[in-house]
Amino acid sequence: MYAGYSVRVLAATSLAPVFLMSPPTQIHASCVAAGFGSVLIRGSAGSGKSALALSLMALGGRLVADDRTIVELSDGWPCASAPGTIRGLVESRGVGLLATVPQLRAWVTLVVDLDRTETDRMPPCRQTEILGRMVPLLLRVECPQFAPAILQCLKGRRLRT
Repeated sequence: MYAGYSVRVLAATSLAPVFLMSPPTQIHASCVAAGFGSVLIRGSAGSGKSALALSLMALGGRLVADDRTIVELSDGWPCASAPGTIRGLVESRGVGLLATVPQLRAWVTLVVDLDRTETDRMPPCRQTEILGRMVPLLLRVECPQFAPAILQCLKGRRLRT
């Protein structure tokens, strides 16, 4: 880290290294890691970001951040982490703040948008832009298998329909 920026050094044809800097961006989202990536859960206040994060954690996911997530490019791909003041904390409405051992950083390999509801039984593959990179996107699905399906997307891959 250099003055709040993530710094990467790439091999250059000249003798001097090339530094690429990506300023950290804080967004209103939760993030849970599983497999080799993580899901960034976006949505307005009260949309269920923390509830979905807790469901994913109950199935073996690891909390990266709840409610506020820092996203920056790492090796050319969006990487998520939690602000220090809320690291390892997740809110459970009606219960309070719960402490957990967080995963400190994770590449964002999937985004869930809780403000939009999926209406197709076999939806098309969607994408959204995070820091200039296209990331697979799922919309809210009102069914009990949504959290397990998200984890399977993170551990494997979704087949095109």
